[in-house]
Amino acid sequence: MSRLKVAVIVPAYNEESRIAEVLEAVKGSQLASEVIVVSDGSIDNTVPIARAIPGVRVLDLPFNMGKGGAMAAGVAGTQADIIAFVDADLRGLRGDHVDQIIQPLLDHRCDMCIGIFRGGEFWSDTAQRISPYISGQRAMKRKLFESIPFLTEVRMGVEVTINYHARRQKARILRVVLHGVSNTHKEQKLGFVRGAKARAQMYAEIGRAVVKTRRRRARRSGWYR
Repeated sequence: MSRLKVAVIVPAYNEESRIAEVLEAVKGSQLASEVIVVSDGSIDNTVPIARAIPGVRVLDLPFNMGKGGAMAAGVAGTQADIIAFVDADLRGLRGDHVDQIIQPLLDHRCDMCIGIFRGGEFWSDTAQRISPYISGQRAMKRKLFESIPFLTEVRMGVEVTINYHARRQKARILRVVLHGVSNTHKEQKLGFVRGAKARAQMYAEIGRAVVKTRRRRARRSGWYR
């Protein structure tokens, strides 16, 4: 029996200073069959930098769809059985970290595996301790991803939506620790003022995703009108 095909999808929006390092790490994975970058309407050099890296396929979306839309576009662009997602702004990522979130699915131990930061930067570790399931590092069965509704409408709240529908379908969820990995904070990317504004927008989008999933759950239970 042949091994299941695994696609690693990297949604990216204006990550020219970080994308190459992340992609080189992802290419170090022993389990990935293909690596796909989805540029979510980037207006910097994210696309040419990613295209210059051998073995990486780039999907260049014509406008910004939000993270959920970029993830869905990446999945539509592959026939892989297992889909792994990795954020484009990570630091400290290695190929074996990517394999850590993929291997449990190949072993049939779960339907979705989520990578949690530990031993990296303080704020990344703290955020993951507070909200351990809101992580962009995850692998999941293709059929599970495709069963989740309205993902193209969800922006930064996409992980909330995925988690909710995975639990609703009684999917087996496993968490693994990714030692030494951190994400790049928006204040570091954009400066304090613009970064703080972007962070507030991110939290607002996560909040909207929570409200939307709760309303859908309430409609199914029959008490929300």
